Amino acid sequence: MFDVIKKDLEVLEQELRKAVASEHELVNEVGTHIVTSGGKRLRPALCLLAARGGKDFDLQRILPLAVSLELIHTASLVHDDVIDESGTRRGEATANAKWGNQVAILSGDYIFARAFSLIASAGYSNRVSLRLAELVCNLSVGEIIQDNAVYQASKGYEDYYCRIQKKTADFLEICCDLGAEVGGLAPEEGKQLAEYGHCIGMAFQITDDLLDILQTEETMGKPAGNDIRQGIVTLPVIRALEVSPEAEVLRDIVTNPEMTAADVERALAIVKATDGIDVAKEKADEYLERAKATLPASLPEEVKEAYVMVADFIGDRDY
Repeated sequence: MFDVIKKDLEVLEQELRKAVASEHELVNEVGTHIVTSGGKRLRPALCLLAARGGKDFDLQRILPLAVSLELIHTASLVHDDVIDESGTRRGEATANAKWGNQVAILSGDYIFARAFSLIASAGYSNRVSLRLAELVCNLSVGEIIQDNAVYQASKGYEDYYCRIQKKTADFLEICCDLGAEVGGLAPEEGKQLAEYGHCIGMAFQITDDLLDILQTEETMGKPAGNDIRQGIVTLPVIRALEVSPEAEVLRDIVTNPEMTAADVERALAIVKATDGIDVAKEKADEYLERAKATLPASLPEEVKEAYVMVADFIGDRDY
């Protein structure tokens, strides 16, 4: 999928380790664990692809931005794991599980700071810094909105789309947008890539929410049905609450903070018995088709092909 930027991503891995390195042994150990615990590197890859499509591509010029994007994503996951009391992510122990909440939270702060230090040192435009600050604000707002809505069984589709836009779509949009700017793409082409990023971001989060219902802990690296367990209502559940003959049973489960493992299994069964999964898949596919249709015609063929493959991967992924 990322053959055109394979070497770029290899350099990125080295730079990620350098970015979190510290003379303090524990900080270095925690930071290294966090950035080497897997991940698809989707966000920096989207940024690098956009830059590769421009007339001013320079790997050393784009690397601080690509590294910072992954660091911001990683730091946000560290904080999410503390909030969610998660013990594993991608099959590996989380920082909070290994070192406790205090070290995990401060390590997330450290990684955020390292990301913005790289941006400040790179000499990018003010717009790059402002967009990244906006990104962190939106990530926080998305989590606040989600936290405020837990155990409420909302049927609001628009509320759901707003939440996943701030949690995921805004991030992928910014990766494409800023990569295009630093790489020297024309403003109109940058807008088209930003729209692509928005659409695959919406599809990615819908798919992620689907996998939480369909997959197991062994395949996902985290407990199945975790969203329901945490009172987070996703698109398939919203649809099930709307059409299931057992909607009231489902509502009673997802609004109960004391739900049992058996309750979670019952809720999953109710959702799977409706067309909620199909509705969510159709919506994700709709966003992916929009994403592919909006790609700039001027992109180099190998870059455009990679973007199409990313969209197809999101539609087909099972982890």
